[in-house]
Amino acid sequence: MDVIAEGNTTRDRGPARRWPLAGQFFALQLVLVVLALVASGLFWWRNTRAELDEQYAQRVLAIAESVATLHTVRDAFDDPHPENTIAPLAERIRRATGASFIVVANRRQIRYSHPEPERIGHQLSTDAAPALAGNVWTGIQTGTTGRSMRAKVPVLDESGTVIGVVSVGVPVSTVSEEVSQSLPELLGTVLTLVVLGGLGTYLVFRRMRRMTFGMAADEIGSLVEHRMAMLHALKEGVVAFDPSGRITLVNDEAHRLLGLPPDAEGRYLDELELPERLHEVLAGQADGTDQIVLRRGRVLALNRMPVRLDSTEGGSVVTLRDRTQLDQLAQELDGARTTTDALRAQAHEFSNRIHTISGLLELGEYEQARSFVDELSASHGRFTEDLTTRVRDAAVAALLLAKSAAAAERGAEFVLGTDTDLDALPSTTARDDLILVVGNLIDNALESLAGSGRVRVSLLSEETDGVAVTRIEVGDSGAGIAPELADEVFRAGFTTKVAQQGGTGGLGLALVRQTCRNRGGWVRADNDDGAVFTASLPVVGDVVETGEPGGAPENHRQPTRTGRQSSHWSPR
Repeated sequence: MDVIAEGNTTRDRGPARRWPLAGQFFALQLVLVVLALVASGLFWWRNTRAELDEQYAQRVLAIAESVATLHTVRDAFDDPHPENTIAPLAERIRRATGASFIVVANRRQIRYSHPEPERIGHQLSTDAAPALAGNVWTGIQTGTTGRSMRAKVPVLDESGTVIGVVSVGVPVSTVSEEVSQSLPELLGTVLTLVVLGGLGTYLVFRRMRRMTFGMAADEIGSLVEHRMAMLHALKEGVVAFDPSGRITLVNDEAHRLLGLPPDAEGRYLDELELPERLHEVLAGQADGTDQIVLRRGRVLALNRMPVRLDSTEGGSVVTLRDRTQLDQLAQELDGARTTTDALRAQAHEFSNRIHTISGLLELGEYEQARSFVDELSASHGRFTEDLTTRVRDAAVAALLLAKSAAAAERGAEFVLGTDTDLDALPSTTARDDLILVVGNLIDNALESLAGSGRVRVSLLSEETDGVAVTRIEVGDSGAGIAPELADEVFRAGFTTKVAQQGGTGGLGLALVRQTCRNRGGWVRADNDDGAVFTASLPVVGDVVETGEPGGAPENHRQPTRTGRQSSHWSPR
């Protein structure tokens, strides 16, 4: 760790930066290239030397065999002085073939020829026993002419008896000189390959340095470990895809929220059998930010971001947040806002009535003022009594009261079906689910009206196949729903307002379908002088998650609603 003094202060520069992984790879690969080329050169040198040795061995062997088979040489062995015939002949052949020596000797290894005449008549300097035994021999030996490649061949008479030996040699230095002549070409080739290999290694180094951002190997490992720990510790889900659409990463939160199988990484979306809406968002087929998806009883917001590496497509990353609690709070806030709107509407209406009474009193119409007050009191009593008698759950009755006030504020007529007969719900969960379903269906009906119109609501406690259920029916006098959109309206992000006005969608109907299906019920959309939504919500039972909801079963289809009697509600 280096320390640098600056004036009266000392600054710690920190540890020296380690050699980047790309630089290590470059050096290692360059060393490997040089070693491979040097090893190849040495291998080539050795093979070339071995081939030349073999060539010269065959050459001297051919010369020796030629001399040994000459009749002049064989016949000279019978002369009193064989050297007089053999020595001149051997010297002429030596000069013609380029051999360093051609020596002919008898069985006692006494020379009859030699390049140096004074050595004729003396014994061979190297052993010729293999040739005198009738065998051909080649190899390297050191004799009077120095170290040389030699061939020794027996000389046979007419009967095949060995009568002598012929020894022919070429200096080893001649072989080395011939090998050395090709050395410049070898070195040039090796150097050229080293340069080309170094250039290729440098190009790989540059690309690798860009891909590793100039980091050392341990830094990359530490970075990967930290990033993986961070991704899996995030409270937001993360799903990463490669350019081909294969899943490369799913962190723990994404596994929990989406319910993906443990082996999801490395597989394609089509292999996971995901719901259509979730598949569209993950695959990037749905445009926009904060795409809402209902999954496993939760409200999820998904955002998809493409990834680019060096101007090339690098796949995509999808992040997802759990908005379930936020959505629940929003619903509670919406309930409070609805109550506030209802109170405001009632206060406005009450103010108008007070003004009416005040005007009658100022005009001296005391009897009419008394009659007006009595009529208002009786109407309010009938309204309260009708509501509490037919809807015996206080929370649901309060909701209907607030929605009727909201409808009156919009100038719409709120109608309660004459078959409405709702018992008090046995559990808070069942009550909350019913309030969610009824509230969203009424809000959807009010949104479908362009100002004035009519909304009718029917709630009935009944028993189906031995199971206590609440049947909900909410209709409106709007434009209705196109038949091809009867199932589409329950998708997250779709409302009847979207279909009719091209506005922004919501989650109301999607939450209704999810709530019904989670309790083992159903919901469907029909047309009868406007849109009619019918739902069946079991009162008792465990809430379980189901797959993508579908329409109602065929045996739950209701008859046509033409001519149904209804009672009219009004806060007056």
